Amino acid sequence: MSTAAILAGGRARRFNGYHKPLLPLGRQRIVDHLLNVLETVVDNIFVVANDQEQYKTCNVPVIRDIKTDLGPIGGVYTALSHCESNQVLIVAGDMPFLSSEFLRYLLKQGELTNIAIPRTADGYQPLCASYHRTCADVVATHIKKHSLKITNLLSDIPHYEVSEDKMMQFNRNGSMFFNINTPADYARALSLAAYHAL
Repeated sequence: MSTAAILAGGRARRFNGYHKPLLPLGRQRIVDHLLNVLETVVDNIFVVANDQEQYKTCNVPVIRDIKTDLGPIGGVYTALSHCESNQVLIVAGDMPFLSSEFLRYLLKQGELTNIAIPRTADGYQPLCASYHRTCADVVATHIKKHSLKITNLLSDIPHYEVSEDKMMQFNRNGSMFFNINTPADYARALSLAAYHAL
C-alpha cells in the first residue's frame, strides 16, 4: 500500500487569505490536478490542512496539523504521523505541474531509503519527496529543538538524492517544480497552464 499527502496549510497572506491549492488553473483547481495525478500513483491520498471545511469537496480525508504554526515541517510531521503505509509521497499543494510519471519514479526510489528527494539547481525539493514513516521520530526531535528547516533532516536520515540528470526525462519543459508563492507566480502559472493546456 502506498500513500500521498498534499500539504495545503499556510495562511496565504500574499493571496488575501485565499488558499493557493484552491486557485483555478486551466480547467480545474490546482488541488484537483494534484488529486488526479496522485490517484494514478498511490492507493491512498489525504490532505493536510487546518481549514478542513475549505477542502471538503476534494472527497479525500482532510487532516489538521498535529502541531500548528511550524510552517511546512509541521505538515510533514502530520503526514508522517497519519500515514498508515510505510512510505508516503509528500507534495506541496501549490505545485501544479507535477507529473504522475515522475511521482511514480520518485516513489520507486523511496522504496530503498528513508527519504528520496529531488535536487535541482534551486536546491532540494523537500515538498516533493518520498518519506518513510519512521522519519516521524526524527522530525519530532527537530521540532523540539526548533530546527524547522526541512532539509536539516537530511543530516540525520539516510536519503537518496534524485539528481537533475535523472529528472530530465520527466521535466523537459523545466516547470515541474514550479510553485506558487506570489500573485506574480500565479500569473506565470496561468500562462504555463494555457501553453500546456492543463
